[in-house]
Amino acid sequence: MSSPSSEELHKRRVAAVARGVGSTVTAYVDHAAGGTLTDVDGREWIDFASGIAVTTVGNAAPRVVAAVKEQVERFTHTCFMVAPYESYVAVCEQLIALTPGTFEKRAALFNSGAEAVENAVKIARHATGRQAVVVFDHAYHGRTNLTMALTAKNMPYKHRFGPFAPEVYRAPMSYPLRDGGLDGATAARRAIDVIEKQVGADNVAAVLIEPIQGEGGFIVPAPGFLPAIADWARHNGAVLIADEIQTGFARTGQWFACEDEGVEPDLITTAKGMGGGLPIAGVTGRADLMDAVHAGGLGGTYGGNPVACAAALAAIETMRELDLAAEARRIEGVLVPALRELAGTDPGIAEVRGRGAMIAIELVRPGGLEPDPVRTAAVAKACHDAGLLTLTCGTYGNVLRFLPPLVISDADLRRGIDILRAALS
Repeated sequence: MSSPSSEELHKRRVAAVARGVGSTVTAYVDHAAGGTLTDVDGREWIDFASGIAVTTVGNAAPRVVAAVKEQVERFTHTCFMVAPYESYVAVCEQLIALTPGTFEKRAALFNSGAEAVENAVKIARHATGRQAVVVFDHAYHGRTNLTMALTAKNMPYKHRFGPFAPEVYRAPMSYPLRDGGLDGATAARRAIDVIEKQVGADNVAAVLIEPIQGEGGFIVPAPGFLPAIADWARHNGAVLIADEIQTGFARTGQWFACEDEGVEPDLITTAKGMGGGLPIAGVTGRADLMDAVHAGGLGGTYGGNPVACAAALAAIETMRELDLAAEARRIEGVLVPALRELAGTDPGIAEVRGRGAMIAIELVRPGGLEPDPVRTAAVAKACHDAGLLTLTCGTYGNVLRFLPPLVISDADLRRGIDILRAALS
């Protein structure tokens, strides 16, 4: 029997899958490896999405495939809270070793980034006895009820899904392109003023921040902003939670983005790239905070599933062996100069920004900073039509983001840039 075409599969999807579950393209994947995907019609796509920063080590990475096969043959599930197993402990040990901070740490495993964020907030509230959580403009932290409250953007993440969890407060983010030239220290002071006036330092359980914002537009705060926020949290007894779900695991050229300015968060949430394509997430941080929660207060039926743990261990081993942090810097060295060259001739590109293999361009109407989501969507579609899988993001829907697997070749990167160049023109 011949394989179904993408068109046939899409008809089946429309009849079976809830409309609220969207997709970027209507091509259906048959197989993938390295930096490319191949659909059921045999068409190859250059992958500048990585499943939203998940397939960092490449799709179907050999070590990950071998580890998953071996684990599936041994056992698939016991629930760590019922009958524990070594691989869960080993993943926690790796998280403790890799995350920044010289203090004693503990870790716990979950299924998704949203779950990790939700549990980090639980830990901070329990340990401090406080309730208020401070987040930032343009933030994205997930789609559960609490994480929707933490997320800044209404459509499509929050629209008509309320009421949302209380005691969440939003402070202004450092957004250099749109900040009128504010340096990091001044932007931090602006945020701190809002927190102190509207919340009160003594009420803050946690300050939750993405070191580089993801869905909000790949916004890189001005130097000094993140350290100043970290200092304020430390001096006021608030837990600093770094959401490194999209930035973590070598994506930005270091193991974690907060290392760029020497920030050591109290808690770090991880997911996406840590599992080599399988669903796994973690919260890692100060032992006194993590151990403050009573036994049974953290966990979940599938959290730290043994198959996902095997994949995570193999993915981390691959990252070390291939030095994927250095590969992220290689990718930046190819992407950024090419994108800046495009920006030099295209007045609609307001900024090229990002770090490592987490790079974006923000599109505006020429002559100012008015966002241009219409052109952004059109450029993304033109890329898709030509075989480049890329994603949009940003509060205003006007940012094209590039998240290639860290094993992608220079040749595929340059092919992707050529497609983007044609799409922009």
